[in-house]
Amino acid sequence: MLTACRNNGSDGGADMRDFSHWRVILPTFAHAQALKAAMTAQLGGTFLPPQFFTLSGLLMTMPPLPNVLPASERLMRLYAELRQHGWLKKLFTARRNTDLLPLAQTLLALSDELTQAMLPSLHAGDDSNDTEQRWQTALEQLSPDARKLLSDETQLVWSIWKSQLDADDAIAARFTQMLQLAENASQPLIWISSVAPEPLEQAFLEAYAQHQQVLTMTLDWRASALLPTYTLAWPEMIEAAVGAEPQTSTDYSLSTELALCAAQSVEDEAVQGAQIVIDWLQAGKTNLAIVAQDRVVARRIRALLERAQIHVADETGWKLSTTRAASAISAWFDVITARGETTALLDLLKSPFVLNEAPSDLLHDAQDSIANKSALVMKIEILLRRANVLGEWRAVTNALSAAPAEQKTVALLAQQAGLFGGRKNLRDWIATTTSALDTLGIASALSADSAGQQILQLLQNIAPPGNDFSALFSFSEWRALVNLQLDDTSFISAINDRRVVMLPLNGARLRVFEAVLVVGADADHLPSQPQETLFFANTVRRELGLATRESRQRQQLRDVVELLAMNSQVVLSWQAHKDGEPNPVSPWIQRLQLTLARAGVQPLPELRATIARQSLQPTPSTMPVPAAAELTPTRLTASAYNSFIACPYQFFARRMLGLASLDELSDLPEKRDYGGWLHEILETYHESLRDAPLPPHQREALLVAISKKLFDAVISKNAAALGYYARWQKVIAPYVAWANEHEAAGWRFVFGEQAYEKLLPLADRNLILHGRIDRIDENDAGERAVLDYKTNNLLALNKKLKDHEDHQLAFYGLLSDRPVASAHYVALETSKDKVGDVSAPDYDQAQAALATQITVNVEAIARGVGLPANGVASVCQYCDVRGLCRKGAW
Repeated sequence: MLTACRNNGSDGGADMRDFSHWRVILPTFAHAQALKAAMTAQLGGTFLPPQFFTLSGLLMTMPPLPNVLPASERLMRLYAELRQHGWLKKLFTARRNTDLLPLAQTLLALSDELTQAMLPSLHAGDDSNDTEQRWQTALEQLSPDARKLLSDETQLVWSIWKSQLDADDAIAARFTQMLQLAENASQPLIWISSVAPEPLEQAFLEAYAQHQQVLTMTLDWRASALLPTYTLAWPEMIEAAVGAEPQTSTDYSLSTELALCAAQSVEDEAVQGAQIVIDWLQAGKTNLAIVAQDRVVARRIRALLERAQIHVADETGWKLSTTRAASAISAWFDVITARGETTALLDLLKSPFVLNEAPSDLLHDAQDSIANKSALVMKIEILLRRANVLGEWRAVTNALSAAPAEQKTVALLAQQAGLFGGRKNLRDWIATTTSALDTLGIASALSADSAGQQILQLLQNIAPPGNDFSALFSFSEWRALVNLQLDDTSFISAINDRRVVMLPLNGARLRVFEAVLVVGADADHLPSQPQETLFFANTVRRELGLATRESRQRQQLRDVVELLAMNSQVVLSWQAHKDGEPNPVSPWIQRLQLTLARAGVQPLPELRATIARQSLQPTPSTMPVPAAAELTPTRLTASAYNSFIACPYQFFARRMLGLASLDELSDLPEKRDYGGWLHEILETYHESLRDAPLPPHQREALLVAISKKLFDAVISKNAAALGYYARWQKVIAPYVAWANEHEAAGWRFVFGEQAYEKLLPLADRNLILHGRIDRIDENDAGERAVLDYKTNNLLALNKKLKDHEDHQLAFYGLLSDRPVASAHYVALETSKDKVGDVSAPDYDQAQAALATQITVNVEAIARGVGLPANGVASVCQYCDVRGLCRKGAW
């Protein structure tokens, strides 16, 4: 380049170190630093460098052209036209309007390709009929059957391209700017790129050359400029040269230290790749590259390196839609779409971008709003799960009536979600969305995040102020557009440490690294798998001058050769086995290996990084036996004490530490719901008979009526409860028969669902026993009996009492304010078409023994006695805290 500048300089060589009058256009600004460093190494001392630009950067110095449509508005204009044609949805099997949005995007991409290929010839004055003939010639490359089959698609693409060409789209405007720049050229220009200029770029260079000196510098792909090994292995990459002499060299050496790393799995490839990079860094290399042909493995390598505190500068970026900031927008849209569905609502509230800067009254004016937000969200979740509210704004807010601040929070969300109804134009949708984000504190949180800032700007760029596009769209269409924009936009985090760079294969063009790791060098990823769009087969693309599968693969192969030619050390890794089957290396690499074998040259070496061994001292796990005298309970229920008997550690975790699991949300009624309904039905039934006695033959009808009234209300909200209703209907008649027999034996219902508390004195403290008794009966002698309903049959209840591990009935006896003579479990499931009750044996002794046992155990806890995790298998099987005690690991 220096020689060319000197030989063609306008100053006639007067100052051989002044290049400031030259413009140099490079692929990226990153190449400017490399070029400047190369000039410094070549020239030494001081010099005036040329002006470095990218083509986009140079065009930005020019006044913007008016009436250029933003990409998103251009997309929605086309979409608004497409959705009016029902035949399009039928042709492309679109079930809803929003399914046409990706189609509109694809059609615009095809239109842009056609514009880039044909706009220069149209601008040069070619007749539009010639363009039409070129189009028809391209379609004639298809078979008659294919042309007939694709006639609608071809006409659609052609008509859309013509309409887009007439509009002021971005490509046409960019080309106009390029020609204006060429027209006003005042400095000589050097165009540097590893690939040949595209048609628009070539037209620009030709126009520029009419006014100023233009030097075009690209890589030389003639056989004479390439190593014989590469030309023999990959002859399709060679640029044909007229009169070129055949190569006669017998030097089959490579230009790089090339090695292969065959991994056994995804994890093995990632571990090997990370270790190779670590070894290079430890060897003193400071300019490394990871070429991410396989993005999955590359991401895993990045995670492993960052775990080793090695930063990776990711130039490939990732979809903006995969960032945490975008997940907050997605969660908000989910809540709107699902109309307050509980799971979606909780996901939104748990986002770190939501409500942190909301109105202070929602967070109780706490200094630590983040911590207080966590408490607020936790309370909302507990209340909604306890009420088993699955969603719908009114049901959710009603379930929070006992918590005003939490109810106000959800009411705010519901109010904002209500603004997203109806149809609006793009500017109104932007205003509605940004207003909601401000109100919910999302916007301020996004502003403090680099990805969030990009998202906020993206929303505004969808339709800049002042546009006159007034088409109306529904919320689902607005959401589909935002999702599409987030998917199509890349996010690249700030890059400070550039010792290890991750980039795509084409990102390595004209760049030199000390060592390069290519991840995914197998047949699936190298070359990359092509994707044909609609009917645009290679034959059609070739006639239209568009990129074909062959041209793309040829360029990718050249990128591989350039990588090998410009870097002194390259490692190619891939998974040698996938799903139990051999997975070969890329066919390009196989051809290189074959070329070396034919030439009698040593094969490519295989590399396996050595993972440093570490010796770990095993620490055997033992059964946990925590002691927590300071957490000795002051209140105790029957279920809590049963938990203590089943497993002291379970009691410690759930009752003393308060680590009870949250209730599960379910759209199906559970057995506990069924039990609650039956308790309510039977309480109403027995109170009705107590207050207004009926003869025995009328009682079944009363219980049927009470049951129907309750289950009708339940089924109206959840039809799945119908199964439980049918189950209860089979029990009604047997239950009435048992209840009548029980009454005939001298027992009468006193009251049901009664809460009790009773003080149990201990040696150094008092313990409060509390609970709710299902039912108390009394006989003519004034004796009382405790009855506890169970949705089990008699066989199960008999076994429950014989095991002597259930203390519920005895506990209820201790709770009662009056002595209790007996206690019974009442079966609410039939056994041989009958129900009945099971009496607790030796009830007085059982109560006394339980009181003594509770006293001994609670006092032992207070003395610091350990609480071992000694539950049996049947207890551990469904235990919520098994993950804490780690049973199975000791």
